[in-house]
Amino acid sequence: MTRTSGRGRMVVETVTVTVAALGLLAVAGPLWSLPHPVFQLCVILLAVPLFALRGRRPAAVFLVIAVLAGAAPVAAPVVAAAAYAVALDVTRPRTRVRLLGSASLLVLASAVVTGPLAGPGSAVYSAELGFVMAATAVVVPGLVGTVYGQQARLLRALRERGDAAERARRSADSEARVQERSRIAAEMHDLVGHRLSLVSLHAGGLELALDRAAPELREEAVLVRRATRDAMRELRQTLGVLGPLGRDTGPDALTDVTGTRSDVEALVAESREGGVDVRLRWDGPDIETRPAPVRRAVHRVVREALTNVHRYARAAPVTVCVAHDDRTVVVTVDNSAPPEPSDTEAPEGTGRGLTGLRERVGLLGGTFEAGARSSGGFQVKAILPAEPADDVPDHPLSAGSDAPPAPAHDQAAALSRTPRAAGALMSALGATALWMLMALAIALVYGQPRHDVHPPRPRLGMTYEELKGVFDSPAERAAATGHEPPRPARAVGCVFPAAGHGPRPGAFDITRYCFDAAHRLISIDRFSVPSVRDAQPWETP
Repeated sequence: MTRTSGRGRMVVETVTVTVAALGLLAVAGPLWSLPHPVFQLCVILLAVPLFALRGRRPAAVFLVIAVLAGAAPVAAPVVAAAAYAVALDVTRPRTRVRLLGSASLLVLASAVVTGPLAGPGSAVYSAELGFVMAATAVVVPGLVGTVYGQQARLLRALRERGDAAERARRSADSEARVQERSRIAAEMHDLVGHRLSLVSLHAGGLELALDRAAPELREEAVLVRRATRDAMRELRQTLGVLGPLGRDTGPDALTDVTGTRSDVEALVAESREGGVDVRLRWDGPDIETRPAPVRRAVHRVVREALTNVHRYARAAPVTVCVAHDDRTVVVTVDNSAPPEPSDTEAPEGTGRGLTGLRERVGLLGGTFEAGARSSGGFQVKAILPAEPADDVPDHPLSAGSDAPPAPAHDQAAALSRTPRAAGALMSALGATALWMLMALAIALVYGQPRHDVHPPRPRLGMTYEELKGVFDSPAERAAATGHEPPRPARAVGCVFPAAGHGPRPGAFDITRYCFDAAHRLISIDRFSVPSVRDAQPWETP
């Protein structure tokens, strides 16, 4: 990522957390009577610049913002973004756990300390606020950042591993092409050197004949012989750059029958002796009159394909087909799938043989294909020109994906455009859900009653409306009938609230509040009456 893109991302993140924090303040203030809105706004204005300027010390800034979020819950989006960023970048699990745990404790401690002054009030509600803020603004974003960070590091490692494998494959292919060109150079040395040797030999004979018949032309024959010798030396020096030019021996020996029908039949017979079911089909005349490079390419294609069959599909039937006409020589080696899987696992090849064949065929101006068939088995096919042109291409245009593939990171970028858009959408939805969770957490604390709900202590002179929670109990009124003391003269009505058990077993403690015409309390009387079980089961006359 460039410096410009990094700054742009930082600006977007800062604007996002600012809007989220201000939106939380705008929602929580009117709905749940968030206290001290000016203080909450000041905390946001302090936390946002810290988040934007976290720079080289993101962990320290994260802990400071955690303290601010404990004092002002509307700063929770800022600390959530900081927790996500820290968990995303920290690679050591222990360090990550320590940071998230320390931040959670700081949020809780800050909420408990500042709660009585700028928070919900009591220590209990402040602790509740600290717990929910630590969970929603620190733990959840930290876990999400941990998962995304590990995923990003894993993908980066896999991408680097893929790039290294791609570079190794290209290096192996390049080495195989160089080796094939060195082999071609050795063959060219054998062919051209043999022709030049014949020219030199005939030039020597001509020199001896002219020495007696026409001495004045002898020097011309000497020049031809010397030029031929120099040409052989320069040929060896020039082709020696490509590799050692030792002459081939054994089955690799270059002869006049290499690549002809008899040569291919010998290769097929050798494979049959090795236990492979091989059939040969030859269409057209023999290629003995074709140039040596073409015959050599036919030999190499058949031999390499049969070698692969011996290695990977010995039990599979094989068909070798050579089709020759005036324009092309088509060589096809086709093997079907083995009837039964082999018990022994075949060694994995390097693919250099096929790469060398593709290079050889391409240098002749032909096309080469090699790959698995849809019905099973494998096919190798080479289409060679019967008479190669003098200006053959430097880079083969053969089929089979010989063009260098795009770099792995470019392919990954092209393939990840759609998933990246989907990931951005999922991140936006997740951030929205987290913001709603923070709002619900604030509502859970500030939306519930935070003050004493007990009725005020009754005093003489208070009105009936001021005595909240004092209601008349019909049972208490019925129990007091006949046992209550005389009512005050100015009383226009009395209320008997529920009082509970009396000072001794079997008695009820009754309280009576009497009010005057202005609904003011003028008398508070407390007396006890016997319970029903203390009364006699019969009436006393």
